[in-house]
Amino acid sequence: MRFDEAYSGKVFIASQPTHEDAKGILYGMPMDWTVSFRPGSRFGPARIREVSLGLEEYSPYLDGDIADAKLFDAGDIPLPFGNAQKSLDMIEEYVDSLLTAGKFPLGMGGEHLVTWPVVKAFDKHYDDFVVLHFDAHTDLRDEYEGEPLSHSTPLKKIANLIGPENCYSFGIRSGMKEEFEWAKTSGYNLFKYEIVEPLRQVLPTLAGKKVYVTIDIDVLDPSAAPGTGTQEIGGVTTKELLEVVHMIARADVDVIGADLVEVCPAYDQSDMTAIAAAKVLREMMIGFIK
Repeated sequence: MRFDEAYSGKVFIASQPTHEDAKGILYGMPMDWTVSFRPGSRFGPARIREVSLGLEEYSPYLDGDIADAKLFDAGDIPLPFGNAQKSLDMIEEYVDSLLTAGKFPLGMGGEHLVTWPVVKAFDKHYDDFVVLHFDAHTDLRDEYEGEPLSHSTPLKKIANLIGPENCYSFGIRSGMKEEFEWAKTSGYNLFKYEIVEPLRQVLPTLAGKKVYVTIDIDVLDPSAAPGTGTQEIGGVTTKELLEVVHMIARADVDVIGADLVEVCPAYDQSDMTAIAAAKVLREMMIGFIK
């Protein structure tokens, strides 16, 4: 069942007809209630679905097809506009239900705070897992202008829940000095600027581990992904982002869930960012959902 049974919009390409027969569930988290600069990521999931129709279902990189993933697009969680806490509670409850049903959750944001309740749900089902985080920003603040529920805080919350030693951030090129210092002293694994070589070094140390993957589209350089709320120059290429997805897919790790966040269609005049996100999601579907 979709969230809205009367839904008449687009679904991600090659979505399975029923929830029951699916291995993976694609779902949207249309929330941008706490952003500090440019809002609009709540419209990201819908636009990613629309542009996905221009993709091929087959990946030559992974020699696989979306149909093999048996993915069902459940639509967007109907989050209450402006109510951050209730929205986060609803996301956690929904992901918990997917895990209870034995499904692979693949989320689309929305701002990056939405990853926090997702990881909380996973923590109820798994005793030991790590988070691989690809982003331009540290997201390690305790609060933003006095507000602990902020898109600047999700990875700090996650680190406090599962342990900083179980969190790995790649591509980081922006954050407060205090965030970088906390990462150094806490045992948090933070890699600045690059994503491919640091991940290549880390993956062998995670052999046999369960892994959750979260990608903020602003890890890409603005020249490749202008449609995001908080651009940061000096980012990586789409080729590099695809490479790390493929590295994770082929590694000796058990990917248990993933998300991609922060696509803002209002700033994406050519759909460049949404198209990049859709293709990365396709590779995640084929590579991660077993």
